[in-house]
Amino acid sequence: MAAFAESTPCWVDVSLPDLEAGKRFYGELFGWTFGGSGDRESGQYTEAFSDGKRVAGLVAKKDGRMPTVWGIYFATADAVALCRRITEAGGRLVRDPVAIGRNGIVAQAADPDGAVFGVWQAGEDPGFEKKGLPGSFCWTECYTRDKERVDRFYETVFGFRGTDLPSPSVDFRMWSPAGTEPGEATAIGGRSVITDAFPVELPSHFLSYFSVFDCDATAALAVRLGGRVSAPPFDIPHGRMAVLLDNQGASFAVLSESAASAAASAAGPAASAASAASADAAESGPERGRKPA
Repeated sequence: MAAFAESTPCWVDVSLPDLEAGKRFYGELFGWTFGGSGDRESGQYTEAFSDGKRVAGLVAKKDGRMPTVWGIYFATADAVALCRRITEAGGRLVRDPVAIGRNGIVAQAADPDGAVFGVWQAGEDPGFEKKGLPGSFCWTECYTRDKERVDRFYETVFGFRGTDLPSPSVDFRMWSPAGTEPGEATAIGGRSVITDAFPVELPSHFLSYFSVFDCDATAALAVRLGGRVSAPPFDIPHGRMAVLLDNQGASFAVLSESAASAAASAAGPAASAASAASADAAESGPERGRKPA
């Protein structure tokens, strides 16, 4: 499998206090199976599979003070050069670039408003083997209170080309990779705004989405498995979505696309879905007083 295009999402993983409990939750919720837990820099890390294809990672937290979150990783051909651009553009490095054997090089950073993301320079491990289909990652959004600085940051660092939604009720910018025609057809994620409807304690963050067959059934199952519903299932132009928390507090979203939308957007949810998610999240902000992914 070829490496992912520069600046596109290529991997997600979740940091959890209890790795085995996480495997039970996501194994039941998404039907994932798991590889053996390995020692990656003195921490347990296991890969999740859907239909035999790699879709995500689960990692046991080495320090209880670390957040319980889903993390997103963007592909790059040169992690060192990208990290240099990050600091020059006003971001900061959380973890300097480090080689993970022959798999690749990983680093973590924070944008000027504090949202944390990862970068991945592929070696033998490009990233996802399945995405945009039920049981796998399909979309990511950055929530921020400082959109001007954050927009400049991602456009400078990753070369994203932004497209603002025309709706005056939703402040959302779609991200298209450099070299593509900006717009919904090429969008790989986006930026939303944390409004006054959210708790003041809510930090800037990324929210990752997973495609599912049935949003309502997935939300109900998450509750039965010990998770919680942060934003109940609701309809959007491209299907139906919800924001959930797993049995240890990590936040993520699920999306079941309509048949027409799935045919038109095989790579993941269209930006109007993300904008609707932003609007719903803002409306339910007082109920989301936790640190999301």
